[in-house]
Amino acid sequence: MIVVTGHVQVKEGCLTEALALSLEHVVRSRSEPGCVSHGVSQDAQDPQRLVFVEEWQDQAALLQHFKVPQSRAFARQLAALATEPPRMTVYHATPVAL
Repeated sequence: MIVVTGHVQVKEGCLTEALALSLEHVVRSRSEPGCVSHGVSQDAQDPQRLVFVEEWQDQAALLQHFKVPQSRAFARQLAALATEPPRMTVYHATPVAL
């Protein structure tokens, strides 16, 4: 399993647009093959910070997601609304049964 976390600090006055773009991206991504989960949340301590958490079946599914033209367009659009470049980290994870 692949886990992706990321965040972006949104410019003042751009939050509504950033949230709309992010939610559209999340909904679209959830329909892609290999997407286990995909979400965006607003940081409770800093409402201008959006946090993304994704789970993908495998590296191939994530790489395919990165190739989707709408995903690349989303990244560019979100970066234009940010105070600094968005950050993303990819983890290779093993599920643990409890």
